[in-house]
Order: sequence, then C-alpha cells, then structure tokens
Amino acid sequence: MTAPLPKRILIVDDEKSVTTTLDLILSDAGFEVLTAESFAESIRILGYTSVDLVITDLRLSDGSGIDLITHIKREAPNTEVILMTAFGSVDITIEAIKRGAYYYLEKPFTSDRLLALVASALQFANLRLENEKPTLAEDFETFGMIGRDPKMLKIIEKIRTAAPSGASVLIEGESGTGKELIATAFHTQSLRASGPFIRINCAAIPHELIESELFGYKRGAFTGADRDKRGLIEAASGGTLLLDEIAEMPAHLQTKLLRVLQERKLRRLGDEREIRVNFRLVSATNRNTVALLKEGILRKDLYFRISTIKIKVPPLRERLDDVLLIAHRFLKRFNGQYDKRIRSISPEAVMRLVRYDWPGNVRELESVIEHAVLFSSGYQLLPACLPEEFHNGRTFSSTFVIPPLVPMREIEREAIMQTLERTCGNIKESADILRFARPTFYRKLKKFGIKIERPNESMMERKLINPLH
Repeated sequence: MTAPLPKRILIVDDEKSVTTTLDLILSDAGFEVLTAESFAESIRILGYTSVDLVITDLRLSDGSGIDLITHIKREAPNTEVILMTAFGSVDITIEAIKRGAYYYLEKPFTSDRLLALVASALQFANLRLENEKPTLAEDFETFGMIGRDPKMLKIIEKIRTAAPSGASVLIEGESGTGKELIATAFHTQSLRASGPFIRINCAAIPHELIESELFGYKRGAFTGADRDKRGLIEAASGGTLLLDEIAEMPAHLQTKLLRVLQERKLRRLGDEREIRVNFRLVSATNRNTVALLKEGILRKDLYFRISTIKIKVPPLRERLDDVLLIAHRFLKRFNGQYDKRIRSISPEAVMRLVRYDWPGNVRELESVIEHAVLFSSGYQLLPACLPEEFHNGRTFSSTFVIPPLVPMREIEREAIMQTLERTCGNIKESADILRFARPTFYRKLKKFGIKIERPNESMMERKLINPLH
C-alpha cells in the first residue's frame, strides 16, 4: 500500500528567521514546507500549487495577513489558515476568524503549541471535507452506534467478543453518551436475544418501591398487596436485565441483589419459597465507580460481581471526529420527520459543532440538530439555525479554542492539569495524550509545581495538587 503524501504547509513571513525556524520544526514533524517572504510571493506560490495549510504573519511588507486570508478563502476555500501576530488582540482575532482563519498563533510561541494548533487545523480540514461526502454516517455504524473513534471501535469489539457469553456487564459514562444503546447491543448480540430485555432506572423509582419492583411480592406481604406480583428480575428470566444508575440502589438491596447473582435464586417479599432465575445483568452508571467505591455508595463485593466486563464510554468532547458522523444521521432522520430537504451542513456550522464542548453528549447533539432542522429553510444547515448557546461562545471546547491574551505558561499548565485530572493522575497516559516524552513531562510538572500524591497499594484514586488553587 502506498504511503499517504505528507501535508503541505506554506509559511508566509517577511522575517527570514521566522520562516527558517518554522520550516525546521514542521519539516522535522513530517510536513512538506514551502516558504514565502511577501504577500505577492505567497499569491504566486498558491497560483501554481495547492497547499493544505497556510501560516501567515499579520503584517507583511507588501500587504496584510487578513487580506491573504480573504484571497485564500475565495480561491481555495478548503485550505486552512493560521494567522501569526505579535500584536494579538480580540479585534484582530475576531476579524481573522470572520475572514475564514482557523485560529491565530501569538508570537512568541513554543514548538509544542505550534504543532498542536497545526494538527487541530488539519483535523478540522479533514472533518469539513468529509462533511461533503454522502452517506457518511452509514459507513461507520455498528449495532446502531455511529463512530470511528478508536475508543468506540474498542467498545464495539468488546461487544462482538463478550456478548455471546453470560458474563455481567458494567457500563460507565456520562449522561447522554449512549449507555443504553450499548446495553441493547449486548442483549441483541447474545444467545438471549430472543428472550426479554427488561430495563429499570434505579434513580427514577422511590427507594421504598425498588425492592417490590425488582423482587416482586406475595399477596398480603404488606398493606395494599392484594395479589401476587412478579418482580422485574423474575420477568427477565431467559433474557437480559438492565439496571440503569445502579449506584442509586439502597445498600440493603445491593446485598440482596448480590445474593441473587451468586445463587441464581430470589424470594418475593412475604414469600417463604425461593424461585430460580436465569438472567444476564447489565448495569450502568453516570458516576465514577472509583469514587463510588471509595465513598461506600457502591458495595465492593457487588461491584466485583457486576463488572466482569467493564465498558467506559467516552464523552462526545473526546471523540470529536464522530460529531459530524452522528450529526449527519440525525440530519437524515429529522429531514424525513419534518419533510425538509437539507443536503449538507455549512462549513461555518461545522466549525461551531466541532468546537462545542457537548456537556449533554450525543443526546444534546440530537436535540441541537432537530432544532437546526426545524429552523432551516434552505438546502444547507447554517449557523443561524443552531441554538443560542452556539452563538455566545461560553461553552466551546478548549480542544480548538484558546482564549486571547492568555499567557502561554498558563495555557500549558492548564492543559497538563486537565489531562492529569482526566486520567486520574496517570503520568504515562497523560504524557502520551499530550505527546510529551516522559522526561519532558516530568520537567514540566516540576516547572509548574504540579505534584501527584502517590497512592498506597490499597488506594484506588490519585489526587492532583494544583499549586495555584
């Protein structure tokens, strides 16, 4: 198989030292680099060759970077542009982005910052190009789940491998990430697919009623029990039982559930005889299981029984490559539901979707696309059709957007802190995510005064110490 050609980047700056430095950094990173020292020379180069990305200074000897952005977006709209400036301001940044720039790079900058911004700009270019391809979502759908992110592909592979077994499954993930869809896949791909699939949300039922709902009761067991009632565990026999938000189950019922899982027998409330049950348990929670165990909310013995197979569902903000795939699926659905003829999502709307932080995950994306389809009157989904939160800039992901006038030291320190928090203090994983060599990462921890409290063997969580908090 032929290796893909390297991405081509044009650097435009009238300072030779700047173009030379950028050329060295980007060439070492595997990019093909072209340089120009003036507005006119850059226009000449762009006239005979195509480039994937232009990095231009704001002030050129014979023009401005803003004018160059306008020219590029008119003649080669798929080429991304990063504006360099030592005179960064909110007004300049807004004007550059209005003209079509991906973002800006304030001088002086580090090679890490440069490479991170270049990677983000090229990733965005790929996302926008893929937005133009038809039937995009269908190409990446398995078990009703849409995604090509490596984390999602690992989940799909786990389902394929483990679904035929009867092992218990624990799914952990934020609200709206699709935990119930994964639970459904475990049922439909299992040998119990023809049996019942019973769902119960432990957070939606008052604590005093959960026991009778799960285990059932005998007539006369309590006031109002005027007949025998089969519980949901019994009803799931031969199939799958999904206990959503299992951490909301009272402690005494966790003990009772554990006994059922161990002995495969249950006793209805008020009954003396035991009933044999045969079901597969799938549990789900939107809370961190390490914290639940540490706080004693979830019993350890039950946790070990229900988590033979553990699935951690990534939030949508960690799988931005999948945002457009899923958005297209919802666009197709709501086109049919509301009799619309929207064919694509505009580049400006794409930029807003992939920069958004998605606190509500896939469920929120579904709501956003439905809103946009309802308020769209043309053949393309435009930014104006998106809800208000996409216009106020308060909830946009720092994956793509760095606030103007924030010192580089603070940006780098915050990136390290957030990554360490996400990985629960795992240095190796954090260094890999940030693409630092391990010695470099340790030096940066020391530089910013970030300490990681080493846990004892029995500790289940690491605690970060932020010197600025």
